[in-house]
Amino acid sequence: MAAMDFPDFAVAAGEEASDPLVLHEGRIVRIDQLGASGHLDRLDADLADVAALGVRVWRYGMPWARTEVAPGTYDWSLWDRALAACERHGLTPVVDLLHFGLPDHYPGLCDPAWVDGFRRYVDAFLARYPEPRWFTPVNEPQVTASFSALLGMWNDRRASVDDYLVALAHVVLADLEALARIRADRDGWWVGAEGFSCDLVDPDDEEAVAAAAADRALQWAVWDLHLGREPLVGADRLERAVGAAVLDRIAELVPLAIAPDRVVAGHDLYPVSVGARGRRAERPVTIGDRVAAYEATAAEWHARYGVPFWVAETSNLGLPADEGPAWFEALVAALDRLRDRGLPVRGVCWYSRGDQVDWDTALTVPVGRTTEVGLFDTARRPRRAADALAALARARG
Repeated sequence: MAAMDFPDFAVAAGEEASDPLVLHEGRIVRIDQLGASGHLDRLDADLADVAALGVRVWRYGMPWARTEVAPGTYDWSLWDRALAACERHGLTPVVDLLHFGLPDHYPGLCDPAWVDGFRRYVDAFLARYPEPRWFTPVNEPQVTASFSALLGMWNDRRASVDDYLVALAHVVLADLEALARIRADRDGWWVGAEGFSCDLVDPDDEEAVAAAAADRALQWAVWDLHLGREPLVGADRLERAVGAAVLDRIAELVPLAIAPDRVVAGHDLYPVSVGARGRRAERPVTIGDRVAAYEATAAEWHARYGVPFWVAETSNLGLPADEGPAWFEALVAALDRLRDRGLPVRGVCWYSRGDQVDWDTALTVPVGRTTEVGLFDTARRPRRAADALAALARARG
């Protein structure tokens, strides 16, 4: 393996850095997960804790809003600290440049102005930091667009399919513009991270099957656009909502941005990512049911898109913390079965290092309530999930 090739099977972790805008008690509030978790105060010690588990691949990003403090004006102090700490502790970062939130001087995802600003930010980052090779320029593009323009929860707080498609096109455009710049500048990889929903549906429940298919078409449009596939949602519907100019630019960028031997697409899968529909929702859902649903859906996904992938995020989200090791071990076993079938599975990442804040309401009620999903709790004590990840890191070398 070349020095900066992505591992055959990465055992990774990451730091939660979401920072969208939400409406809370009549005012707009910036979510600050890095601040709420205390990570910015304990950055060096937190990375030492992760490295001690045997982790070497580290999903990491400082919020764009904290870096671009005014249009075209950048404060690199957090990035300087973060990347220096990675080097000190032997962690190779998968650089995350946009994690759900825009700087305050951009009006929202549905307004294309921010895409030009993101291009400039990426150029400035690449000029300052020549070393990173693995990038997630935009974390979870589909989730970013969905929560902001379909579900009405973050940023633009819109709630229509057309608004969602516009926001999604802008987010994909920004991601591809970044990847094209990275590829032109260095031997860089797209190491993706995207929400990955799976359905449990009785096959003879026609209404539930149809609803699941319609939702999947909207969700998988993000990969259709990134990878140049005919969209399941329908090209005519996309063009009516988005316009030909943006879609044409996306199509132009795909061959410039996506190098097939430098792609590891990301599936962000949690227990809560697997939902039962229709009659199936009337029966219990076990860890085994959830993992089997992912295994089947991942195989279907790969048959359509044909690129390597990894589970870029997972934790016990949706289950109690003490069930984290059982979930993780069952998921890794499923990934091994997929590899045995010849699918190019490239790793798994526990997300995140520490407990997160207010994820019980998807960040919409920012009151500081702990969501117990971390390898380490809020007092920095390791959970049993940390032992499970460390054991896997030792086993996979």
